[in-house]
Amino acid sequence: MLRVTLRDLQWRRRRFLIAIVGTSLVFAMTLVLTGLSNGFRVEANQTADALGFDTYLVRTGPAGPFIGSPPFPQSEVTTAARLPGVTAAVPLVYTATTVPDGDSTRNVNVFGAPAQGPGMPPIASGRAPAGAEEAAVSSTLGVEIGDDIEIGSSAIRIVGIVDDSTALAGQPNVFLTVAGAQQMGFNTQPIVTSIGIRGTPAAVPDGYRIIDRAGAVADLMRPMTAAVAAITMIAVLLWVVAALIVGSVIYLSALERTRDFAVLKAVGVSTPSVLAGLCLQAVIVAVVAALLGGLLSLVLAPVFPMRVEVPTSAFLLLPLIGVAVGLLASAAGMRRAVTIDPALAFGGP
Repeated sequence: MLRVTLRDLQWRRRRFLIAIVGTSLVFAMTLVLTGLSNGFRVEANQTADALGFDTYLVRTGPAGPFIGSPPFPQSEVTTAARLPGVTAAVPLVYTATTVPDGDSTRNVNVFGAPAQGPGMPPIASGRAPAGAEEAAVSSTLGVEIGDDIEIGSSAIRIVGIVDDSTALAGQPNVFLTVAGAQQMGFNTQPIVTSIGIRGTPAAVPDGYRIIDRAGAVADLMRPMTAAVAAITMIAVLLWVVAALIVGSVIYLSALERTRDFAVLKAVGVSTPSVLAGLCLQAVIVAVVAALLGGLLSLVLAPVFPMRVEVPTSAFLLLPLIGVAVGLLASAAGMRRAVTIDPALAFGGP
């Protein structure tokens, strides 16, 4: 039965090749969409890691230390530093603004932190900002050390480059001193949007609450919630399309092999063996398409304008999912094979 199945694949190789190419494109797009969704979380985690805090102190009410966090007096940093369990308390300022990008503008995320200590990310080249008119920026912004750019309404000199630092779907991160961020976002008022804390406070001042690192990551992910849900829905639809492609080819093959199935049954081949041959065809098509789709996704990922981070688990699961899709898709063809009457083998043309 195996030889018969392989010979049928060879005989109808053009049709099966088209099915493999079409299914591999669907699998590749599914992997890319998975990587796109995962990229939102990867960049949020990298930003949180770069800041280097265990927890954040924020005013009661906001969802996290960044998006929509209401400001409060910078003097509260002294109070936070005295809390039991706190080894370091650092003022932080977050705001969003734009930078010129040719004839248009580009959104950036601005983080204000002390030049030394936690809050300022590792600098790939150059140095950390020391004054209010200096900044370290993500390498994705496309500027060089020594360039003067307009960030918001402020003229800022680039003194450092942070490697591939982005958030909120690929928006470059800009790191200023606390005074620089206050000047840009709050007209130099001595206020902050959160306090970064090393350690775990044993108590929290009235009117404030603690956000852990996972909560900070979720806060950076919050604007992407609808996008992630939409991407997930599209990925599910693509799996359906993949199943339909494989299923249609297997079903057409079953229709064309009606006389073949009848002959096989007439010579004593059992129905389960005939079904196994159809299943094997579907699995071969789906697995080969999954392997090609994985390679194709590696080619397509760098083309996307946003970060695409396909998790290793997705590559490992793809062949297994491909087998499941193949078996599911071959159901219609198997039903056709089961109903074949062996007497057809002795009928006329």
